[in-house]
Amino acid sequence: MWLYLVALVGLWNLLRLFRERQVVSHLQDKYVFITGCDSGFGNLLARQLDRRGMRVLAACLTEKGAEELRNRTSDRLETVILDVTKTESIVAATQWVKERVGNRGLWGLVNNAGISVPSGPTEWLNKQDFAEVLDVNLLGMIEVTLNMLPSVRKARGRVVNVSSVMGRVSCFGGGYCISKYGVEAFSDCLRRDLSYFGVKVAIIEPGYFKTGSSRSDLLMSCVKRLWDRASPEVREVYGEKYLSSNLTVLKSLDRKCTADLSLVTDCMEHALTSCHPRTRYSAGWDAKLFFLPMSYLPSALVDAFFYWTSPKPAKAL
Repeated sequence: MWLYLVALVGLWNLLRLFRERQVVSHLQDKYVFITGCDSGFGNLLARQLDRRGMRVLAACLTEKGAEELRNRTSDRLETVILDVTKTESIVAATQWVKERVGNRGLWGLVNNAGISVPSGPTEWLNKQDFAEVLDVNLLGMIEVTLNMLPSVRKARGRVVNVSSVMGRVSCFGGGYCISKYGVEAFSDCLRRDLSYFGVKVAIIEPGYFKTGSSRSDLLMSCVKRLWDRASPEVREVYGEKYLSSNLTVLKSLDRKCTADLSLVTDCMEHALTSCHPRTRYSAGWDAKLFFLPMSYLPSALVDAFFYWTSPKPAKAL
């Protein structure tokens, strides 16, 4: 019996491998719009797809980022300035895309733009701190998607949304984890709604990678700022030692993050170019071997893990 089961699993994996290696035809004629191309995953993906001959429409937040990207790519790649928190910017970028794709439609939409701060212990934050992250990572992504959908539907194309392992296991306070849980839910609904039109929706769930959003100095600066504005009561309850312990953890983050961003962009590329893309892609060994399995554990076990491995406030019970 076990032999039959092993054979069945092996056959299934071979079939899956064969299906996933089938590539969409005429890639050189297909347009892909990517947000957050100033640096990180978006920047690398834009260059990667450009090398493959696809028609890349790269959205950057700054003109400097757009210029630097153009200098590293072919003349096929075009850039546009986009702030995903501003409706007028999204509307203008949508019209810009329509003028370029014409009746062919937009084959790929990659929602990659995102920020990680403000983040920190929940009691140190205020409503605006949450809103600042949600406006970019979730609400901005939703508005960009809603505006681009008619063009994507016309091409029977792909939507690729960048989530995170933090969309499966919430590890720290602030809007980041909340936004990534939202990306997961929105993508699931979108995938089911658009399945009737031949549009496929994929979710990318990276682990910890070295990007601008995961820099230790950025995160430490944010936590220090939150502590400085905290009320005397909050400072007393948590204590200086708690602050110091958190800063030590954040300082070591750079060493723990994976430097090879292609582990993520290869997943994005597969979602855009494979005839049979996956619904979810876990990028990085920490995502595959730690966070993904942890997301299936009972909440009590996950809570216990974080309780015993995290810094403790001064007046913890």
